Amino acid sequence: MSVRPLPSSDPAAQGVDAAGVHAFLDALEAAPGIEPHSLMILRHGRLVASGWWGPYTAGRPHLLYSLSKSFTATAAAIAAGEGLLRLDDPVISYFPEFEADITDPRGRAMLVRHVASMSSGHEAETLSRALAADPADMVRGFLLLPPERDPGTVFAYNQPTTYSLAAIVQRVTGRPLTEYLRPRLLDPLGIGEVAWLRDRSGRELGYSGLHATTDAVARLGQLYLQDGVWEGERLLPEGWVAEATRPHIGNGDGTPEGARSDWQQGYGLQFWRSRHGYRGDGAYGQFCLVLPEHDAVIATTAATEEMQLLLDLVWRHLLPAFGPPADRRDADRALRERMAGLALPPSPGKPAPPERARDWAGAAFTPYGGTCTEQPGLTGVTVTSGADGWTLRLTEDGHRLDVPVGQAGWTVTDGPLPTAVSGGWADADTLAVDIRFLETPHRLSVTCSLPDGTFTARWPTTPLHSPPLRAMRAPRGSA
Repeated sequence: MSVRPLPSSDPAAQGVDAAGVHAFLDALEAAPGIEPHSLMILRHGRLVASGWWGPYTAGRPHLLYSLSKSFTATAAAIAAGEGLLRLDDPVISYFPEFEADITDPRGRAMLVRHVASMSSGHEAETLSRALAADPADMVRGFLLLPPERDPGTVFAYNQPTTYSLAAIVQRVTGRPLTEYLRPRLLDPLGIGEVAWLRDRSGRELGYSGLHATTDAVARLGQLYLQDGVWEGERLLPEGWVAEATRPHIGNGDGTPEGARSDWQQGYGLQFWRSRHGYRGDGAYGQFCLVLPEHDAVIATTAATEEMQLLLDLVWRHLLPAFGPPADRRDADRALRERMAGLALPPSPGKPAPPERARDWAGAAFTPYGGTCTEQPGLTGVTVTSGADGWTLRLTEDGHRLDVPVGQAGWTVTDGPLPTAVSGGWADADTLAVDIRFLETPHRLSVTCSLPDGTFTARWPTTPLHSPPLRAMRAPRGSA
């Protein structure tokens, strides 16, 4: 389907000072621990700045990790508005087949609103324990774990709570989340293709695994900023936005450090409260920031473990940029040009050394130390030369991934597994290549040593779902 573009405007016309955006970009690109992939800024309902750091592009989906939770909550809101579920129903009431198994009083007292607000009564994450309790059905495994506290009294960030919420929505609607949301949310917002990872039971995960564009994230944020109304049509039940984005459970520790943390400001219904406004939030810098006090939405994708620093830079540079309209046409023009030219620097590397080309052609490498600890299924790497240049072949569990190497800049492959490759020979004996999996935040750094015939492979940011390399992309056929 064709995606309708968001209405746009010059930044100054909406009271956004281009100098502040430049300052944010400068700080972002200078931060050694932050790799930005995209940025969209909306003010007063208008897109005032947007850009993607090449090789990432506007039309490509990006794994959102736990920002998926905010889409799950939105699906629950719509289902509640249709009378299909109620927040004050016990969770067990939606799974009568587990009725005899769940005997703990606290587990039986757990309500839908408790799993939606991360206040199930468990004191810590239960993901591994829930999977161990029932590998075939995480809902049952989760409900079999007696909460240590009364539901509604303690916060714990806990994936099975959101998974259970998603499972309820999928059960009462009889559809996967993406299929249920398509006519009710995605199409009305003008969101194109999305895809959600599923578990072995066939359910879409809910707590993670949604692949969508930055544009989709920005539209969800704008819908919430507009109290669930889009182009005059109410898409979310009246009162839902206020309910979902208020603090339902405290999560601060009362320290000065906690007061400065955007993860200790309270938690809503699959939305975090922030020091400014509220947000949907995914690992490694996937953010949907909603700032009602500034009538603004900021959407980002990235690859970083410095998520607090990224937010600090937003507060430091972008918030002061929001003010009254002004006439800054030259500044706006310069910002547009900069946003259009954003790019990540390719990894350094030289072409294959001519004097060693014969040694490298066909060279095979085994994991340094015997096992590739960061991707255990990766057992071998081979370097070959052909009419189209040099190729790096990675072998994982019998599957092969071929990527071109030794070319200048980025080499983008838009096949079933979209990648961008950069790097090359560091010296005559060493080949160092970065492979970016463009529908995720992640890149794999592979280094081959010719003298000892070994390779190392390292994830600067570790994929949380531990997929094989061939699955480092949006699911196909589940949109």
